[in-house]
This record gives sequence, structure tokens and C-alpha cells, in this order.
Amino acid sequence: MQTTTLDQIRNQLEDRRERLEEAVARVGPEQDLVRLLAQVDAALGRIGTDDYGTCLVCEGKIEESDLLANPLLPYCLCDLTPDQQRALEHDLGLARRIQTALLPNPDARSTHWDAHYRYEPAGPVSGDYCDLWSRPGEDGTLYFAMGDVSGKGVAASLLMAHLHAFFHSQPEGKVELGTLVQRANRLLLESTLPTHYATIVVGRANTAGEVEIVNAGHCPPLVWRSGGLQTLSTTGFPIGLMEDKPFGSTRLTLSPGEALLLYTDGLTEARRSDGAEYGTERVEGVLEEFGRADARHLVRHLREDLSDFLAGESRHDDLSLLVIRRT
Repeated sequence: MQTTTLDQIRNQLEDRRERLEEAVARVGPEQDLVRLLAQVDAALGRIGTDDYGTCLVCEGKIEESDLLANPLLPYCLCDLTPDQQRALEHDLGLARRIQTALLPNPDARSTHWDAHYRYEPAGPVSGDYCDLWSRPGEDGTLYFAMGDVSGKGVAASLLMAHLHAFFHSQPEGKVELGTLVQRANRLLLESTLPTHYATIVVGRANTAGEVEIVNAGHCPPLVWRSGGLQTLSTTGFPIGLMEDKPFGSTRLTLSPGEALLLYTDGLTEARRSDGAEYGTERVEGVLEEFGRADARHLVRHLREDLSDFLAGESRHDDLSLLVIRRT
């Protein structure tokens, strides 16, 4: 396996280990967290040896692209005939079309808000969650979400669709965002494997410019104001890890022209083959230079700067960007 591929896999595992350690530090050595941490540590210990990336069924080597999608993957496609593999490819293509159909209008506009997003899976399907929606009886209020399911591929995309269905099926009436994320946490705990969890930001923006955000372990959103940038910190741990833990919220008010950026780590953790990482500082630099642009053009500037940084090299992680600007 190429050294650059091993480095990318190691970075993914180390990031996952850091997040799990943070969760253990906050809530204690819960059984599921400790088991996940042990799996990650075991994988880190095998990287660079003949054991890592070896299928438990046929003892053949798992494809590097599959390991990049899921560093804990224990199996390859050894049991599939060529016809079955072609059928699988067809199903993946169909899954991608279905997932694309779940995405919101890329240019969501209301009386007071202008929003635009970019959603780019690294493979046929994505574990990123990007959403914009409104609720009956709340005219002018925009709800939004950005999330990242651990791992990639079909399992992560199914959980992404599960979250989409959950948020769009809530009954009418006032909803507390912290309670809503608690319900989503319980949903993932009841319906997923213990190896899967999700980081997520859920928020709403009303007609007065007031924004409330719950950040469950996700990348810190950035706020652009004419006077500078503001970083919004995490208010809870990722969902799907622990039961019955509260999720706090952050409240702020955006004036006309001010904007909010949400993104997944496919942006900040994008790496070149020389090991250089795109990083948060470069994101902040783009915001400082182009912060006055409308939502669509600000997203475009971010994506173009990432392309310039990668200089033609491929991405290995799903990428999602969402800008919400008060008009």
C-alpha cells in the first residue's frame, strides 16, 4: 500500500481516536466508547503490517479506496461473482440518484435569508448530511443542518437518509433544538451499529436575524461580519454515542449582509500527496477576502480555492459547504 494512502488512513483513525477520547473525558468510560476506542487503537497498531487491510474471509487484500472510505473495514468483495459485482455497481448508482433527490434546492431563498450549498461525495454515495427546510406555521424561519456520519459508503449514506427523514417528519408545533437533537441521538442509538455515529450542526434562523445553533461535535461554524470572523464552538458530543445527554445551543443575531458558513471536514482536512492540509486558516482567509459576496459566490470562491490548493489531486473524503446570508 502506498505511503500516502497509509498516511491518509492513519490521519482518519487518529482523528476518530481524538473525538472518542474527548467523549470519554466528558462522559466517562462507557462500554460502547471504550470498545470503539479499542477498535481504532487496534487498527492503528496494524497499519504498515501485513495484517492491516487483509480480508478476514479470503485473506486477500482489501482495495485501498475501500479502506479510505472505512479504515476499520474487515472484508473485501471476495464472495461476489462478476455478475453480482455489476449488480452492486448498478445499485450504487441508483442509491446515488436517490441520495441526490433528497438534497434541498441549492439556492434556498426567503424574505430574509439567502442560502447556497455544495455537496460532493468522494465515492458513489456520501455520508455527509446537508439540509435546508421550513416548518408549517413558521413563515420566514429557515432550518438548516450539516452533518458527517463516521465512515463513508453505503452504511453512512443510509444513516444520512435516516437523519433526513427524521428532521422532515417532525410534527407541527414549537420545537426546542436541543430536544430535537436529543431525539436524533436516540434514533441513531436504536438503529445503528455501535461503530457508527454522526457529528451534526442543526440550526434555525428567523425573520429578525436571530440564529440558534446546536453543534453536536461537528466542525465549528464560522460567522462573517464586517468587523471580523467569529467561530462557534461545539455545544455537545456526536450523536449515536451516548444516551440521554443534553445538547446546549448557541444564539447570535446576524445583521443584513452577515453570513454563516457550515462545512464538513472534507474541506479543512483535505490533503495533498505531500501531506499539506488545507486547514481552517485557509478557510478563514477566503472568508476575509470574499465575505461580502452572496451565498452562491462565496461557496464558489471556497471551492475554487480548495481546487487551487489540491492542484489536480483527488479528494478522498466527502465534501459539503453551506453558506447562509441574511439579506
